[in-house]
Order: sequence, then C-alpha cells, then structure tokens
Amino acid sequence: MTPRTLSKGAVDFIDDAALTSLITDRPEDPMRVRDIIAKSMQKEPLTVEEVADLLAADSEDSTEALFAAARQLKQEVYGNRIVIFAPLYIGNHCINDCHYCAFRRSLRTTVRKTLTEQELDQQVLALEQAGHKRLILVFGEHPNYTPEYMARTVEQVYSIKDGHGEIRRVNINAAPLDHEGFKTIKAAGIGTYQIFQETYHHDTYSQVHPAQTHKGDYAYRLDGLTRAYEAGCDDVGIGALFGLYDWRFEVLGLVAHSRYLVDRFGCGPHTISFPRIRPAHGVEMDEQHMVSDRDFKRLVAILRLAVPYTGMILTAREPAEIRREVMEFGVSQIDAGTRIELAGYTKHGEQELNREQFQIGDMRSLDEIMQDLMQHNYIPSFCTSCYRQGRTGEQFMEFAVPGFIENFCTPNAILTLAEYLEDYGSADTKAAGIAIIEKEMAGIDDATMRAQVAERVGAIRANTVRDVYY
Repeated sequence: MTPRTLSKGAVDFIDDAALTSLITDRPEDPMRVRDIIAKSMQKEPLTVEEVADLLAADSEDSTEALFAAARQLKQEVYGNRIVIFAPLYIGNHCINDCHYCAFRRSLRTTVRKTLTEQELDQQVLALEQAGHKRLILVFGEHPNYTPEYMARTVEQVYSIKDGHGEIRRVNINAAPLDHEGFKTIKAAGIGTYQIFQETYHHDTYSQVHPAQTHKGDYAYRLDGLTRAYEAGCDDVGIGALFGLYDWRFEVLGLVAHSRYLVDRFGCGPHTISFPRIRPAHGVEMDEQHMVSDRDFKRLVAILRLAVPYTGMILTAREPAEIRREVMEFGVSQIDAGTRIELAGYTKHGEQELNREQFQIGDMRSLDEIMQDLMQHNYIPSFCTSCYRQGRTGEQFMEFAVPGFIENFCTPNAILTLAEYLEDYGSADTKAAGIAIIEKEMAGIDDATMRAQVAERVGAIRANTVRDVYY
C-alpha cells in the first residue's frame, strides 16, 4: 500500500510491555484503592498506573466500593440524564478483512448495500417520525465512501424535515481520514467523529486485521484522531471492542489514549465506547477473552472513575437487562430503537444476520426505552446545544470541570424531553415524562432559570415553540 501521512510528530504511545506489566500479578491494595477513589471523586482524571490499581481490586468489598463511587460520580457530573441517539448504517461495502466482522470483504454471503438518496430520505424520515434528533452515521471503509461522499450524506440528513421532526446533530463512525478528509467532514457540520482502535494490543491487532489491508495499519489508525484534532475536529470519540484481548489491557489502552489527547491538545475524547463482541454472520466466536457480566460492570465503573468528564456510550449490543444494570455505573449515552440492517428502520420483522454487522441485544422501540428510562428515574435527553453553541473541545472542558455545564444540561434535557412527549410519546410514556419533568424542574436551584424553563415547557405544550435551548 502507498504510505499514508501521519500527524506532526506522530508517536505510538501504546507500550504493550509496560501496560502488560501493570496487570501481571498486581496485588490488590485496599488502602491504595481508597486513595485513588478519593482522587477521582475530586473529579481529577486518573493515571494509567492508578487505573491498574483499580483493575487489581477484585475483592467483593473493593468492587462494591468501585460501584458506589462510580454511581456517585456519575450523579454529580451528569445527574439523571441519559442522552439518546440512533445509529444509521449508510453502506457496508468494505475493503478490510477484520476477522470478527460480518462486513469483511472475504465473506461472500453478506448482503452488500449502500443507501440510495431516496432510501436515505426514507430512513431519516422514519427516525424523525419516531422522535430522534441525534444520529451517528456508520460507513464501511471503501473507495466509494470518500470524505466528500460522507459530507454530502451529512448535509442531506440535515436537510430532511418532517413536521417537527428534524435531525439536529450528526456524528460519524468511519475509517480514519487524512487531514484534508477531516477538514471536509468538519465543514459539513458534524458533531463527534468516532474511530475505534478495536484492540490496543499490537499482536492481537495484527492477528485480526490482516496485513495489506487499510485497517491493518495500526499506527495510521491509532493516529487518526490526532489528525482529526490537527484538522480542526475537536470533538472525537474512542473505543475498544471488548473480547478480542484481555479486557484489563484494553481499559488501560483507552485511558492511555485519552491522556495522550489531553496532553497534546488540552482536551481528551468527548466519548468512550466499550462494546462487547457479539455473534455475527460468518464469524466464529473466540471465547478466550470474552468479558463476563461482572467484569463488564467493573470496567464501566473503572472507566467512569478514570475519566470523570468523558461521555460513556452503552450500545444496543447489550440486552435490556444488562443495560439497566450497567447504566448506573457511569453511562451517559445510549442508542434506542436501534436497527443496524441497511434500510432497517423501514422494515419490520426479525433480524437478518447476513445483512447486519452483528446481532443486537436490545430490540425495543425508542418509546419503550424512553418509558423504561423514566420508570428508573432517568431523564432522557436529545440535547444538542453544546455543539450548536460551540461548547466543544477545550471550551466544553472549561464549562464541565468546574460544574458549570450542569446549568445547561438539565434545562436542555427537560426541554427536549417535553418536545418528544408532545410530538411522539405514547400516553403511558407521556404520563411518566410529565412526572420526571416536574421533579427535575423542582431540582433547579436558580429560581429565575426554573421559571424560564417552566415557561418554555408551557410554550412547547401549547405548540408555539420548538428547539429552544440554553
């Protein structure tokens, strides 16, 4: 392959030997764990070494302490809010050959498709008619999916309206780009650009991503979000696919990646994702590194403590019962009403695995998930105001670290939920939502802000305004 340009001063900041040494026969130190938790509760990001100490804390007492701290920290930083989005797969043609993926190029039984402009309109309309405001567009890596094509797709999504329905924020999950490619995508008005390293372990990476494929270039992928920052994209997301290698190593890799971005750009990733590998068409599951439910809860809690202000995404790969359990340990975003088959949002019926990247675990509708969240005392949010007000990158951190962001987040969650209830909510969901809104408004300390929010909720219910935000 032709050599590809890396960022200025690019380095491979993942030292396999060093990270492995941190998780090899590391003894549990309860006093050290208490000190590290205390640091995290001051909302200070943890070092890789400190995270390794939390990973070693496997006793029931230490595990419960981790869970309790993660619950409290999540509440202090994010309150009861859960941001809602949906993934929309645009095309599954791919030149890579990742062993764990149903879209790999060598799998001839996968049904290949790229949405036409008309089909894209239909899918977005279906999502808007369900009540969605935030999407993440997913692209395979293929010559057809150029930055210009992705930018046009983003612009088309923004242009599609249906009554009160509109998509207010489009994020991207796609292959790493060069600097010019990221500039093109940024100009289209995207929110977050996600690139998952999949596994940070070099040998495992080379085993599951064959050489002579684009994705086989570990360094280019690892450097992708650094190039995004250099090109002006200051809102990025990282992730690992848990089940490819030792989950403890991957947690350290994610934290090392986050700290590298902070050290270099003054701002870490906006989101971290931690999906577990799922059954997929044509994929033989290797169970050697599968993550148990208990360890999955532990890794979520540890990541919450490690990166207090980073959004954490829990996807519909997980079944509903696991999502309910894990959400309390620090998750701030979930997808809902998810369909990952190409053109799946206008289709009814069972999943067809030869048309999907993997099997999803939570098939509930958006309205069902909204109702379930509120019954468990969460307030679903479709807020997009930080993107639209320019509160991203370092500016987001300036609001988030001292806690000022709460002055925007809860009011905006209330307002976007009020919109959903009036325009799309079922009767039961609307009843649950009204109760949550009243509770959350009562918790706004500033009397002037509380009165403003109440006035705007009234205007939404009277159908005189939409899309009001702070």
